[in-house]
Amino acid sequence: METLAELQDQLVSLRAARATGVARVEFVSGESRRVTEYKSDADMASAIADLERRIAAFSGRHISTVRFSYSKGI
Repeated sequence: METLAELQDQLVSLRAARATGVARVEFVSGESRRVTEYKSDADMASAIADLERRIAAFSGRHISTVRFSYSKGI
């Protein structure tokens, strides 16, 4: 199982790669090395959201969803 520090490092690396437009990210943790190539920006956004959820769960925080409801007022 990954530690909180490893998850945070992965998130920083993934955000940096997304900001520069790079689709290939290398994660290094201790002696292990992993290279992941994303097909689209949407895949990277999904991976970032997943890491954020996992970090929040690790920290004991919950990410809530806000839903908006609209009407014409009739």
